[in-house]
Amino acid sequence: MVVMHETLIYAVYYAPRGRVRLYRLGRDIAERHLFPTDLLVGVIGAEGAGKSTLIRGIFPGLELTNDDEGINLRSAPIFDFSESDRFGPHTYHIDVRYEQAFHQLWEIAEVVKQALHHRRRVVAEHFDLLYPYLKFNAQILLGVGEEVVVARPNVFGPDPQAIKDIVYRTVKYRKMAHSAEDITSLILCRQYGVPIPATHSDVKHGFVIGFETPPDIDLGKLEEDVRAVIAKDVPIKPGDDDHICIGDERMECTGVRTHVASSGLIESFRLVPEFRYNPIDRQHLLVGIVGDSREEAGFDRILTIVG
Repeated sequence: MVVMHETLIYAVYYAPRGRVRLYRLGRDIAERHLFPTDLLVGVIGAEGAGKSTLIRGIFPGLELTNDDEGINLRSAPIFDFSESDRFGPHTYHIDVRYEQAFHQLWEIAEVVKQALHHRRRVVAEHFDLLYPYLKFNAQILLGVGEEVVVARPNVFGPDPQAIKDIVYRTVKYRKMAHSAEDITSLILCRQYGVPIPATHSDVKHGFVIGFETPPDIDLGKLEEDVRAVIAKDVPIKPGDDDHICIGDERMECTGVRTHVASSGLIESFRLVPEFRYNPIDRQHLLVGIVGDSREEAGFDRILTIVG
């Protein structure tokens, strides 16, 4: 009999900012990395990072017990688990931080152990809080910050705290980049008459907007216009589930919680001074960057943006 062992150390993906794009990434992670035998899935990330959205992409139809906004004001179904219930769910979701309002951490650990013992799957948000009480690691760890980190721990790690240290430090760049991207898109539309294109992508500490034909605009002037909005420190807040308000302006956005609270929190915004052409996709790419380029954050830098 040959026993196969998983050889994944970790995989790193850019964490998309739109809801649909994050769903798609969740689907890809499920296809590439999730096994039917994975019973304990640990999810780690700060508020507004997109943990719940990613989970919905990985596990379509799974009922989430809380989405960081306190909508489901009840204890998680896992606390009603009974091995004699033949019609109970196979997969349970639990937000450990939220459940602390109802239960002690050791109590949460006990019900998770019981469910695992009876071969039920548990998807645990804020798994780093639970780990010291479980005293064993998840079979697969998902960290959501600027990147989505997928790790399959072994006896040498990584432990949940190592993932937390990375994603909590990097999520600020994702929020800054998203807000800068929406401000840029809003100015392109309102001031330059350029329709917001459908192609949006990611780079380290930044964003990419793709055009089939490059708009005839001065990128230096566009950068000044965006910086002027940043300098005004206007509030950025959700209008509803699909719109964001930037000061008095309102625009479509499917990741309304993945933003900084005001434009003044965007650090060191700049545009790459020319469109970058991708000959395969035939796209002309407008690239925006935020944050100090000298600051290392997260995993080793693979891509370097000059500009």
